[in-house]
Amino acid sequence: MKADRLLSILLLLQTRGRVSATDLADRLEVSVRTVYRDVEALSAAGVPVYTERGRHGGVSLLPGYRTDVTGLTGDEARALFVLAAGGAHRALGLDDALGSALRKVMAALPAPHRPAAERTSERVLVDPERWMRAGPPATDLGELQRAVFADRRLRLAYRHSGATGPADYTVDPYGLVSKAGVWYLVADLDGGPRLFRADRVSAAETLDEPVRRRPGATLGGVWAELREQVERLPVEVPVLVRVHRARLDMFVRIHGALLAGPPPQAPAGEWTELRMCFRAVPAVRALLAFGADVEVLSPPEARRELARAAAEAVRLYRPEEDRAGTGPAAH
Repeated sequence: MKADRLLSILLLLQTRGRVSATDLADRLEVSVRTVYRDVEALSAAGVPVYTERGRHGGVSLLPGYRTDVTGLTGDEARALFVLAAGGAHRALGLDDALGSALRKVMAALPAPHRPAAERTSERVLVDPERWMRAGPPATDLGELQRAVFADRRLRLAYRHSGATGPADYTVDPYGLVSKAGVWYLVADLDGGPRLFRADRVSAAETLDEPVRRRPGATLGGVWAELREQVERLPVEVPVLVRVHRARLDMFVRIHGALLAGPPPQAPAGEWTELRMCFRAVPAVRALLAFGADVEVLSPPEARRELARAAAEAVRLYRPEEDRAGTGPAAH
């Protein structure tokens, strides 16, 4: 802790010039007396640091003295500050550590590169959440992180979608992956790759047993394998639809991943035909959200599925008197 504090003092002085002992104490959350002891330790180590008393005094480095902590270029520094905007550090409990690291990087940068690096955090914002989607639930990654970094096996109580209670698993973790704001644990279960949503882990326990990963398998490789399994369509149902020009842009934004080809850049008529692929016929019910602005042309079973869904909605929302057969519709 003291070595980290000494480096922080050195970098703060290098960045800001003269800094009062009180300001240093507040920033480092220590006493003023501790700051003066640290300054003496820096001086004993050969760092040209000195103090001045009085209202305008403080702690300073001799003019011209600099530490060369990094050899980062301007573009490399900007890349680090863009990375800082991703938000993943908060979930990992590394927000404070990231801020400290970036302050040290900023202090070590050559003066001409600092303004561009500072502007990056002010001009670039990375928001990983999609439009009109609720953010993912808060997830406690603490125990999962401990197992991942300690290379230990992990016992999970895991709740599958639609299940009435959690299932118990003992897994061999490779690591954690953040995908569109959702955290996943990538692990082997009984020697095969599996994906576990972190927000469905109701309990986790790091075991004393060392992890048993497959030889040569890496987090990146196993994640690529699992992602392909998730994204691959097991059964493709080709569907031909026509979309009204007024809703085409919105339709492509929402259902673009299901299109069999790129949409037309400049549709000529009032309606545009698009080919889509669904995993199963019932999945076409999602198109009902566009009402009469989207029509399924084929196959016939997809049209029948939408007709059934529409009829169910009519029955559900029919007025109470019509359901009882006492309203005007009954005559």
